[in-house]
Amino acid sequence: MKFRNVYAIALMAGWPSLQGMAQSELIKYGDFDQWIVRNIKESRIIGGETKQLYEIGPNAVWNENKPYTNQGGSPWGTSNVMAKVCGIVKTNTSVYREKRGDGYCARLETHVEKVKVMGIVNIEVLAAGSVFLGCLPEPITNTSNPMSKLSLGQPFNKRPVAVGFDYKVKLTNEPNRIRQTGFSRISKVEGRDMPDVVCLLQKRWEDEKGNLYAKRIGTMIHRFDKSTDWVNGAKFTIQYGDISKKAGFHSYMGLVTGDRTLYAQNSKGKMVPVKEVGWADANETPTHIVLQFDSSYGGAYVGSIGTTLWIDNVRLVY
Repeated sequence: MKFRNVYAIALMAGWPSLQGMAQSELIKYGDFDQWIVRNIKESRIIGGETKQLYEIGPNAVWNENKPYTNQGGSPWGTSNVMAKVCGIVKTNTSVYREKRGDGYCARLETHVEKVKVMGIVNIEVLAAGSVFLGCLPEPITNTSNPMSKLSLGQPFNKRPVAVGFDYKVKLTNEPNRIRQTGFSRISKVEGRDMPDVVCLLQKRWEDEKGNLYAKRIGTMIHRFDKSTDWVNGAKFTIQYGDISKKAGFHSYMGLVTGDRTLYAQNSKGKMVPVKEVGWADANETPTHIVLQFDSSYGGAYVGSIGTTLWIDNVRLVY
């Protein structure tokens, strides 16, 4: 049953434990009931099949190979993408529309994407599913520095206390992960694969050269360490200010640097890194929100095949 129906029943029944949800705000299209289905024809040299890509936005079907930009005011981007490398059109789908009750949810899945052309190319790449506030400018023309392809974050000036959503998790039985880039041998990465959710509230600014900087105001990062059936109405608290000395802090909750650096489009439309330069005071007001769900937490090309995260009814709690 979708969140809106559960909430309506709760109000009629007078359930006090759910009445606080009146202060929840569903993110636009965050009920995942509307999708754009893109039917993309891949190049004949790699088989010429028509593949479906799913985008979060007003219901529509596209039957042409055109670059995608967010539609209908949708704030959501996905890791589904059309690439065009050396004139070859190839797609990747790792986020799926899935039926749930009287509507839909999003399924994020880690899998291996293959490209094989006899005598030309033979690549197998591990790809995780990702849904995020932002966009992924198309077409992708190379595989270098994957994080630089995602424009992460949306303008935002509120101070929510939590992120709420429904979720389901399927972990694999693998004790370790793999790194599979397609251009080197498969290697082992220690640690079990897990999906994650990341919410960062930032105060961003741009200098005269177009460089982007940020201070961290709010943080919520959670890794899902066990398989579950649907968990409805879950809430994950956002912590404000410098949390680096607080109980429960982990290194991955710290300022984003190195390979983890986020990218965004500057005022000139150029993709540049967002350099987090420090922690903001806990009572400051953000300028941007970063919210991202991933089927695997380890970054580009790292994970375990089959790790899956389902999400639905994503909202901010005040």
